[in-house]
Amino acid sequence: MSRVANVPSSHTRNLCIVAHVDHGKSSFADSLLAANGIISSRLAGTIRYLDSREDEQERGITMESSAVSLGWRIPTQPTDGSDPVLEEFRINLIDTPGHVDFSSEVSTASRLCDGALVLVDAVEGVCTQTITVLRQTHMSHLRPLLVINKIDRLVTELKLSPIEAYHHLSRIIEDVNAIVGSFYAGDRMEDDWRWRERREAEGGDAVDEEYEERDDSNLYFDPSNGTVIFSSAIDGWAFRISRFAQLYAAKLGMSEANLNRCLWGDWYLDPKSKRVINRKKMEATGKKLKPLFVQFVLENIWAVYDGVVLNNNPTKVDKIVSSLAIKVRPQDLRSKDSRNLLLSIFAQWLPLAPSTFRAVIDKIPAPPLAQASRVPRMLHPELGHSAADIAPTNKLEKDLYEGGEQDDRFRVAYVSKMFSVKTNELPQNQRKQLTAEDMRAMAKAAKEKRERRAKIIEEGGDPDAVEEDAAAPAEEEKTIDPNHETLIGFSRLYSGTIVLGQSLYAVLPKYNAALGPQHPSNARHLATVKVEQLYMMMGRELVAVPQVQAGNLFAIGGLEGTVGRNATLCGMGKDKEVREGAEREEDKECLVNLAGVILTSAPIVRVALEPAEPSEMSKLVEGLRMLNQADPCVETLLQETGEHVILTAGELHLERCLKDLRDRFARIEITVSPPIVPFRETAVAGVDMAAPKTADRPRGTVLGSVQSGLITFALRAVPLPEEVTTFLIANLSTLKRLQRDRRGGKAEDESDEARGDVAEGVKPVEPEEVWPELEKLLQEAGKEWAGVTDQIWAFGPRRVGPNLLIDRTTGAPRSLRRRLERQALLPSSAATPGPLASPASGSPSVAASTDAPALDTTELDAQLQAPEADAGVSHTLPDVRQLDENIDTAFQLAMNRGPLCAEPVIGMAYFLEEVELHPGDLDPSSIRSKWSTGRGQIISAGQDAFRSGLLDWSPRLQLAMYSCDIQATGEVLGKVYGVVAKRKGRIISEEMKEGTAFFTVSALLPVVESFGFADEIRTRTSGAASPQLVFHGYEILDQDPFWVPTTEEELEDLGEKADRENIAKKYMDTVRRRKGMAVERKVVEHAEKQKTMKSR
Repeated sequence: MSRVANVPSSHTRNLCIVAHVDHGKSSFADSLLAANGIISSRLAGTIRYLDSREDEQERGITMESSAVSLGWRIPTQPTDGSDPVLEEFRINLIDTPGHVDFSSEVSTASRLCDGALVLVDAVEGVCTQTITVLRQTHMSHLRPLLVINKIDRLVTELKLSPIEAYHHLSRIIEDVNAIVGSFYAGDRMEDDWRWRERREAEGGDAVDEEYEERDDSNLYFDPSNGTVIFSSAIDGWAFRISRFAQLYAAKLGMSEANLNRCLWGDWYLDPKSKRVINRKKMEATGKKLKPLFVQFVLENIWAVYDGVVLNNNPTKVDKIVSSLAIKVRPQDLRSKDSRNLLLSIFAQWLPLAPSTFRAVIDKIPAPPLAQASRVPRMLHPELGHSAADIAPTNKLEKDLYEGGEQDDRFRVAYVSKMFSVKTNELPQNQRKQLTAEDMRAMAKAAKEKRERRAKIIEEGGDPDAVEEDAAAPAEEEKTIDPNHETLIGFSRLYSGTIVLGQSLYAVLPKYNAALGPQHPSNARHLATVKVEQLYMMMGRELVAVPQVQAGNLFAIGGLEGTVGRNATLCGMGKDKEVREGAEREEDKECLVNLAGVILTSAPIVRVALEPAEPSEMSKLVEGLRMLNQADPCVETLLQETGEHVILTAGELHLERCLKDLRDRFARIEITVSPPIVPFRETAVAGVDMAAPKTADRPRGTVLGSVQSGLITFALRAVPLPEEVTTFLIANLSTLKRLQRDRRGGKAEDESDEARGDVAEGVKPVEPEEVWPELEKLLQEAGKEWAGVTDQIWAFGPRRVGPNLLIDRTTGAPRSLRRRLERQALLPSSAATPGPLASPASGSPSVAASTDAPALDTTELDAQLQAPEADAGVSHTLPDVRQLDENIDTAFQLAMNRGPLCAEPVIGMAYFLEEVELHPGDLDPSSIRSKWSTGRGQIISAGQDAFRSGLLDWSPRLQLAMYSCDIQATGEVLGKVYGVVAKRKGRIISEEMKEGTAFFTVSALLPVVESFGFADEIRTRTSGAASPQLVFHGYEILDQDPFWVPTTEEELEDLGEKADRENIAKKYMDTVRRRKGMAVERKVVEHAEKQKTMKSR
C-alpha cells in the first residue's frame, strides 16, 4: 500500500469501467484485483469483490460505483543501455453500474476520470446502455479503450468457427465506431454553426478565419493501434494484438511494428513466399487464405477451448502446454473441473491484468496531460470538442491545466458525490492490530511493572498502590452506535496538495464565480469545511492517509452538514487558511465551480412514505435527508399535503432506496404507498364532439362573472399545435432562465436544469432565440396563430410550462415579451422582481417601442408617478387591469391542476377575449366594497373557466412512457410479445442481431403498467429475456375518459354497460381516488342475478 501511495502523478492513471448491464464489468475488475493480491486468482470473475452491497450480490448487478487503487510495475529500458528498471504505476479504477436506473452513477464517476474501459459483450454486441456510456465518455472528454468481453461465449455457446468469430468481432467494432462517428458528426455540425455565426456577427467579408478541419482518426477504435482489448473475464485472459505480434515476429521474420499493423484486417500469409499479402493479391492467386488474426490468434484460442472444454482431450492438452512452454500443475490436469485447467493455461499464456494495465498506461494519459485537455472544456463548455489548445488566462487556470502538486499551487478538488459508510467501519474507529514493535513495548512495560512491584514488596510497601501507579491511563473508548452512518465525499484532487486538518472553501453547485464571494446570491453557496479524514479507496475498505496529492482519487470526511451532493473544494496554498467575511474577496481568485454532472435518467417513479409508528417521524425525516445526500439521482419532497415523497429513476432504484431507508438511514419500519405515476392532461379536436357549451361562440369559449355580474370575462381554449408544444417542453429551463435573467440579474440557481417531459435528443435553444423561434413555429401553424407571440401574457404552469395565456382584449396587450425587453433596459437594481408587474392602463410604456437604443429616464419617472397623479380619478371606477395578477394566478393554478384528475395541463392556449366592469346602477362606494371581494373571487371563477374551456374539446390523458429494449432468443419471442401486450405496450421494432440467435425488440410501455414488468418477463422466459426501461416522454392515450356509447351502432356492439373497459377512465379514477376527489362509480355493476348469502 505504501509504495502505491508514493507514486508521482505522471505515473498515475484514473479510469472507470462502463458498459451495459451484465457485460462483465465487475468480473473484469476482479481479475485486476487478483493481480494485486487483493483476492484470490481462483475467485476472480465470480466473487465480484467491488459489489459490496448485499443486494448487489443477490441480484448479480452493480448498483453503486466503487473505487480501488491498484499498483503495477512495468519494466522500462533506460537510455544508457543498462538493465531494465521496474517503474511503479498507480491505477485508480472505478467500477460503475450498467443498469439504466443507476446511470447517474456513471455521470459522477466519469467526472473524476481521464479514461474509460468500455466493455461490450461479444455475443450481445452494442446495446442501449452501451450507446449511453459511449455518449457519456464523449461528453466528458474521456480517452476510451474498447474491451470486447466474453469471447468464450462465441466458442462454447454460439459454436462459431474462428473465421465466423472474426467477422462477428469486426461487426462489433464497426458498430461501436459508427456510434462514435455519429457523435463526431454532431460536434462538427455545432462547430460549423458557431463558425457561421462568428462570420455573420463580424461580417463575412471582413473575417479571414477558415473553417477548422479536424482529423478524427484517433477517435475510432482499431486493434492495430492498441485501443481494442479482446478478453474473457470469467476465464481470466485478455490480449491486444501487440501480444501476438511480439510472439510471432521472430518466427515470421518481420519487425514487431509491421506485424502489429497486419494482424488485424484483410491481411494474409502466403504459404509459399512466406510474405504478408493483401486481399487483392490473395484473390489474384486464387487461393482461399485465412486472415492473419484468424490463423495466428483465434485458431490457437479455439484449440485450447476445444481440447479442454468442448472435447476433453488430454493428449491435445499436453501438446498445447508443451508448445506454449508453460507449466501446469498435475492436479489441474487431472481435475474434473475443466475451468481450473483453463484458468491455469490462460493465466500463463494470456493473463488479463498485464494486458489491461499495459493498455491503460500506454493509451490513457496521466492527470497532468489529461487535465490540459479536459479542464478547459469543463470550465468553458462552449468550447465543445474543439481540438485547439486553450491557453490559461490566470493562475487558477494555469494550476488546473498543469495539475501540479507543489505547495504554491491552488488547491482544487471536486466532490462528485457523497456516499455512506457505517461509522464503526471507518479506519479510525476500528480496533488496531498490534505490530511487533507494539508487542515488544508492552512486554517491556510489563517487565518494568513486575520489577517495581517486587521492589516495593521487599521494602514492605503496598503492592496494590503500584498497580494504580503503574497502570497507564487508558484512553477512554468512544461509544459508537453500530448503526450510525457517516457521509464521505467521493473526490478527485485537480491541483495542489491537501493535508489532514486543513480548512478549505466548499463551493456549492449554485455558486456563480463571476459574482465574487461577497455577492448576496453567493453567500449561501460558499462555506468553510475542515478536512477531518482522508482516505484511499480500496473497494470495500478505506485506508487512512495523511495527505493527498494532485491527480488522485480519494475520499474525504468532514463535509457532512455542509456539502449536499457535490461541491468544489478550493484553497489558496498548502499552508494558507481560509478567510471569513469581507476578507474572502482576497481569495476569490482560487474559487471555481466545477459542478456540472449530467443526469441521464430523470426520476419518474414516486412513492409516498410514512413510518409505521407515527412517533418515529423524526427518524424518517433524518433518513430521507441522508438518502438524498448519499444517492445522486433520488429526490425527496415534502408535499403540500404533508406527505414525504421520494422520486426514483425506476423500479429497481426504488427498491434500493427503500432498503437503504429501512436498514441504514432511518432504521424503522416504513409504510410505502402504491407508486405515484405522473400523468398530463390535454385536449384534442375529436371526431364526434358534443356541441360547444357556449352557443354562438367558437368551441372552447367560456363566459364567467363574479359579484352578480359586476365583473365579467370571456376566454377561449384552443389546443396548441404539436410543434409548438414540443418546442415549449424542450425549452422549460430556457424559459425559466429567460424570465429570471431579465429580472434582477442572474439567478442564483442558474446551474439547475429543469427536467422536461420530452424524450432525449430534443435540444433547447438559447434565451435570445426563444421568441424568434416561437414566432416562426406559430406562423407555420396557420393564420390564426400569426402575431400571437407579442400577445403572450404568460406561460404555465409555474410560469414556464407548455401552455399559453394570450391577451386578446382591447387596448395595449399584456405582452410578456415586451415586458421582459423593457426590464432588460432597466438597471438591475431598478428591475422589478415581481413576475406580474404591469403598467397602468393608458401608460405610454405599454405601447412604447423597444427598438430605441436607450431608455429616457424622464419618461420613466413620469411613468412611475402616473398612478399617483391619477389617484383622484381612479377612486371613481376601478381599472380592470388591476385584475391582471388575479387572472394570471388563476391560469397558473388551473394549469397545475387540470379538470380530469388534478394533473398538470399540457399543450393548451387560452385567449382572454374580454374583461369588463359593469357598474350598472351601483354607486361608487358599493362598487369599491364589492371590488375587493371580487378580486379574490376572480381567481376561483377563473380556474373553473380555464378548466371548462379544456373540457369543451375532447379531453385526453397523456401517459408517461418507457422506451423498452429487450434482448431475447427466438424461442421466447412470443412470450415477450405476450407480456408487452398484456401491459398495454406496443412493439416498435424487432431486429435480429446478425451472426447470433438474439433478437432486439424495442417497445413503448406505459410507466403505470411497468411495475413488476421486468420480473414477469424474466419469469415467463425463464431468464432468457431481460428488459431495459428508459424514460421516453409523454404520449397521448387516444381515448376520451368521459366517452359512453350513445349511437345505435355503439349500443349494439358494446351494450348499455359498455363492456369494453375505458382505460382512460380507469387511470383517471385511480388518480382521483388517490387524491381524495369525487369518483363516479356504479355501486352495483352486475345485477342480473341475485345471490342470497347462506346464514350460518
